Amino acid sequence: MDYRIRLEPSVKCINRLLKHGLPFRGHDESEGSNNRGLFLSLLEFYASDIKHVKRVVMENAPKNHQLTSPDIQKDIVHALALETTKLITMDIGDDFFAILADESRDVSVKEQMGVVLLYVNEKGFVIERFLGVSHVSDTKAVSLKKAIESMLTKHGLSISRVRGQGYDGANNMKGEINGLKTLILEESPSAYYIHCFAHRLQLALVAVAQNHDDVNLFFFIVGTVTNLVGASCKRQDIIRETQCSKVEEAIASGELETRRGLNQEIGIKRPSDTCWGSHFGTLVNLETLFSTLVDTLQNLEGDRKAVAQASLVLIQLEDFEFVFMMKLMIEVLAITNELSIALQNKDQDIVNVVHLVNVSKRRLQEMRDSGWELLFKETIHFCAQESIEVPNIDDIYVRRGKS
Repeated sequence: MDYRIRLEPSVKCINRLLKHGLPFRGHDESEGSNNRGLFLSLLEFYASDIKHVKRVVMENAPKNHQLTSPDIQKDIVHALALETTKLITMDIGDDFFAILADESRDVSVKEQMGVVLLYVNEKGFVIERFLGVSHVSDTKAVSLKKAIESMLTKHGLSISRVRGQGYDGANNMKGEINGLKTLILEESPSAYYIHCFAHRLQLALVAVAQNHDDVNLFFFIVGTVTNLVGASCKRQDIIRETQCSKVEEAIASGELETRRGLNQEIGIKRPSDTCWGSHFGTLVNLETLFSTLVDTLQNLEGDRKAVAQASLVLIQLEDFEFVFMMKLMIEVLAITNELSIALQNKDQDIVNVVHLVNVSKRRLQEMRDSGWELLFKETIHFCAQESIEVPNIDDIYVRRGKS
C-alpha cells in the first residue's frame, strides 16, 4: 500500500513536468540544497498538504525505496511515453495518416530525426501528434526512410497507410529520384508529398538572393554588421543608450509621436537563411538604427581586428548603393513577408492562398513597372538625412570590382 501511495505522486509530478516541457533535475539535489530541481521541489510541494502522502515520501521513505532516483524518473517517463503513443495509435486505428519528419543535430553532435503524425479523428478534426525521435547514422534518404519505417512498425503502423508526407526541403529529402519522398511513394503510391508553402517561399528567396551578386554582397555586409555589433554586450548597450537619446530628442522636437506601442526598444540580429522572414525584420531595424549603428562603429574601441573591420564596413554602409539596396529589399521583402505570414496561418484555405499568391505577384510586378521613381526618391531622402553622398545619375557607371 505504501508503495502505491509513494509511486502515484512521482508519476503525477513527472506527468505535469512533461506536459509543460520542463527539466527535472537540479544542480544540487542534496537535502541541504536550496534548489533541488523541479521534480523534487514539486513532489515536496504536492506532499506538503496531504498527510498520508507526506508520511511515506521523500525523507520519510526508506533510503533505498524513495522512487525519486534518476533511473526511476527515466522508467516512469518511458512508461508514460509508451502509454501516450499507444493512445495515439489506437486513435488512428486502421485509418490513413500523414507523416512529417525533420532532422537536426543534438548537443552531442548526433543526427536525430523527429517524426510527427497527422490524421483525422472520429470527430472529423485534424490531429497532429508527435510520435518520437530516432537517431540516424546519416541523413541520406535511405537511412531516413529506414528509420521512419522502423518507428512506424514499432508502434504497429504500416507505411502502406501513409497518405501524405512533408519534409524541410533539404536536398536529401526532396530529390525526385533518390529523395525520401520517392522512396516512400514506391511503397505507398498515394503518399502525396506536400511541402510547407511558407518554407518553400523562403527557400526560393534565399536561392534567388544568393545567385544575384549585388543582393548577395548586400546581405553579406548586413551579416558582418550584425556580427560586429552583436558580438559584444557592451556594444549592444551603447546602441540602446544612443538610440534612446535620439528618440528622446526626436520626441522633444516633435519629429516622433508618443503613443502606446510606439518607439519600443529594438535591436539587430543576424538573419537566418532557413527563416527568410527574419531578413525583413533585420533590415527594418537596420534602417531605424542606421545612424546609431554608424555612430557605434565610428567609436568602436578595444579589439584592433574589430576596429579595422568596422572601418571597412563603414565605407560600405555609408554608400548610396548600400542604401538603395536596403530600401529595395525592404520593399520586396515587405510583400513576400506578408505572404509568408499568411501561408503559415493554420486556418488558411487553398483558394485564399492562391489569391494571396496572385496579389503578391501583382504587387511585385507593379513595383517593377512603376516603383522606380518613389524608391529612388526615398533613397535620396535617406542619404540626405544621413549625409551620404548621392552620385550623379548622368555619370558613366563603373561597377566596382569589375575590370
